[in-house]
Amino acid sequence: MDHLLKHFRSTKKGNNEEELGRIAAQGQKQFTWETLVSATKSFNPTHKLGEGGFGPVYKGKLDDGREIAVKKLSQSSGQGKKEFMNEAKVLARVQHRNVVNLFGYCVHGEEKLLVYEYVANESLDKHLFKSGSRDALDWKQRYNIITGIARGLHYLHCGSHEVITHRDIKASNILLDDKWIPKIADFGMARLFPEDQTYVNTRVAGTNGYMAPEYVMHGRLSSKADVYSFGVLVLELISGQKNSSFNPSFDDQNLLEWAYRLYKNGKSLEVMDPTLASLAIPDQVAMCVQIGLLCTQADPQYRPNMDLVVVMLSKKTGTLEEPMRPGYPGSRYRRSRNPTKSSFSAVTNSGQSDSHTYGFTSDTNSHNDSATATTTTTTSTL
Repeated sequence: MDHLLKHFRSTKKGNNEEELGRIAAQGQKQFTWETLVSATKSFNPTHKLGEGGFGPVYKGKLDDGREIAVKKLSQSSGQGKKEFMNEAKVLARVQHRNVVNLFGYCVHGEEKLLVYEYVANESLDKHLFKSGSRDALDWKQRYNIITGIARGLHYLHCGSHEVITHRDIKASNILLDDKWIPKIADFGMARLFPEDQTYVNTRVAGTNGYMAPEYVMHGRLSSKADVYSFGVLVLELISGQKNSSFNPSFDDQNLLEWAYRLYKNGKSLEVMDPTLASLAIPDQVAMCVQIGLLCTQADPQYRPNMDLVVVMLSKKTGTLEEPMRPGYPGSRYRRSRNPTKSSFSAVTNSGQSDSHTYGFTSDTNSHNDSATATTTTTTSTL
């Protein structure tokens, strides 16, 4: 991997073949420039899938029939160069069903490219937030997406000697394959942690609406920042609403506050996207609302780790902790000293008690509100 990264720091001609040979010897696939030119029809604009800070991404097809996505580094992008290098470094270390698969690399003169599996159904946001597309994802698919993302994050946080914190978990960075299996993508801002290091202080980078308050306010980055982003995404998947563009009501400033208020009033099912009502499983919906709220709690020490989230999602019944008020940049929140466990019966949109009983609940009197904190937003970029 170090040999590949040297190409991003130096572009001396004559060394490319030797360096690429070393990369291939390390198990990383070397693609020739000619192969990728042929696969993408000379990087034809009609094959362009999108463009980020690093440069454009093109769809292609190899001679063996595999469809690929080719990420091409823009030679004029300094920030993109850093993210591109970082993505290559991180993805070369991972392989998981719920993480996008890096097939290999190509270095051709000044050109640097990463080659990925092509993911047919594009990104989650295109199905979740666009009018006319939301009904494409029924509850079963959304629940499977939630559990798949959880497994992918668990792998990143616990699956190797170094903890990988993604830093930008959001709907547009979740790709869906032809079977609607979610794959975490875009590791340009990811950070690697040694096993014995739980957090770092760093400059803030991420997307508004998904960033944990302690990260935005103090630059304190840990895997719990990913947990927070995951919780926001869970509530977005249930509601079909985007947190950053949530239409605030008199009582609620964002999606998290709205979901928490409904939960505390025993109306968790009212968080659900109305298009899901006919096929949704109330037990799962209510459980996922509670998990989303547990993951977005203001104090990171009370957010569950992803291994516990995976366990919670795999259980048909059980007892979950009582979530405390969610935190978000600019919020004023109260924190309970002793979170409690509870169970409840969900309430339907009509306000009448549902016949289903769940192993988790909302107990409006369970909080011992004792600590108050005020947050402000101070975001910088890499």
